[in-house]
Amino acid sequence: MNYNNKKFRIVENSVNGETTNETIFEYWQKGNILTSEYEGGQIVKGHLIGLVDPDGNIDMRYHQINSNGEIMTGVCNSRPEILSNGKIRLYENWQWTSGNKSKGNSVIEEI
Repeated sequence: MNYNNKKFRIVENSVNGETTNETIFEYWQKGNILTSEYEGGQIVKGHLIGLVDPDGNIDMRYHQINSNGEIMTGVCNSRPEILSNGKIRLYENWQWTSGNKSKGNSVIEEI
């Protein structure tokens, strides 16, 4: 699976998450290294970096600046599903490594 030059948007997120359907993620991939920039909604600017395994699962770390001017950080594991229209949906399990260190789940889809 290759995520290079793909854009994603949040479909669902836990209440303790900061990203919303206004947040757009732009992904780039070289080899098994994934990077992303994202912004929108409560996110002023965010970045992630991760490793993609042979099945398309992503082990990533992220940091972002929210609309309150706070730097937030976390870890996330994403599992892909190919939809009937050929687009990618990612099921994500994440945890903040800053703030209250709570856990959550989100779903993002390719746009």
